[in-house]
Parts: sequence; C-alpha cells; structure tokens
Amino acid sequence: MSQWKLSGTYFETCNCEAACPCVFTSPPTDGDCKAMVAWHIDKGAYADTRLDGLNVALAVYAPGTMVATKWKVAAYFDDKASAAQSEALHAIFGGKAGGHPAVLASFIGEMAGAKSVPMVYTADGRKSSLSIPGVAEAQIEQLDGQGGGPITIAGHPLCIAPGQAATLARSSRFTLDDFGWDWNFSGKNGLMSDFAYASE
Repeated sequence: MSQWKLSGTYFETCNCEAACPCVFTSPPTDGDCKAMVAWHIDKGAYADTRLDGLNVALAVYAPGTMVATKWKVAAYFDDKASAAQSEALHAIFGGKAGGHPAVLASFIGEMAGAKSVPMVYTADGRKSSLSIPGVAEAQIEQLDGQGGGPITIAGHPLCIAPGQAATLARSSRFTLDDFGWDWNFSGKNGLMSDFAYASE
C-alpha cells in the first residue's frame, strides 16, 4: 500500500439544526441526514504524486442515526486532477488506502456514483463554500459565541477531522441536484476545521 499524507481544510453542512446531533451519535434532527462534506488539500502526496490544491466532496444520505444505518454516497473529484492524481484521490477517499478516510468509508452502504467535476472551494476561517456548477452549492458561516468568538466542538465521536476542534457554523445556502436527490436547505448546521490525514 502506498504511503500518503494530506492536510488542509474541510467543512460540512447538512439538514440538521445547529449543532448537528449526529456528531454525538444521536438521531438526526429530521429523522434522516442529508449532508455535503468538502475537503481542500493544501499539501498532500500519494507516494510520488503531489495532490496540493485539489478538492474532493461527498454528498451523504443516511436514513437514520448515522452510526446505526448505512450511508448512500456520491463522490465528486476535482476535474483539475491529472489521471495519476485522480487515481490517488479515488484510492484515498474511497477508503482503499487506509487512514481515517477508510474509517469513514466503512459507513458507506451504497455508492450512487462518482464524478470528475469543476469545483470552487473557498475558506477564510469564518466562511466556507463549495460550488460545483449545475450540481451543488454550499455556503456556511461561523456562529458567534461568547464575545463574538467561535463556538467549537472537540472530542466528538463521529468526526471528519480527528484531533481537531470543529467550529460551529450555519448554512446560508445548501443545494444539491444530482443522482435523484433534490436538496435545498438554509439556516441549518455547518462545521469546519483543519484536517490532517495519513496512511498510518
């Protein structure tokens, strides 16, 4: 198995009220969870293949409590990736290359599909967004806590970025129209943080 390492930023948004109960392994607010998770790789390599600057996203549907039901997932990969980079991203985020993405992949029961698409990801620490033209738009903004500072959740058992405190946010827009899904939410849960993954 190839050695690899990635670091960057991630965010997620879903149809749950903030803060999402799913991260505490509780049932989702509306009985099911419809989520978008997006990663931007600042620095990364899979063996000798550099992955800097590339994006990946997953649309996730869970019909009940996320740790008790299998997920249906659609995967989106940056169309800027070369053939070698695309193969590396598929191996990592498909769970075939170990590390935390393999843990996340263990929850998947059905793949709706995977696509190479244009992706525009932005993050400034307070706002995060992802645009996949014609497919999805997701925009979240930090919720203000005491003194206007961030509200964070640390140590939550169901997490995208282990070891990182997630900053709580709320969506200003979340739409997805693909694979028979037609989602349109705003004012719902968002989370964002740095992430660091490795093959071991």
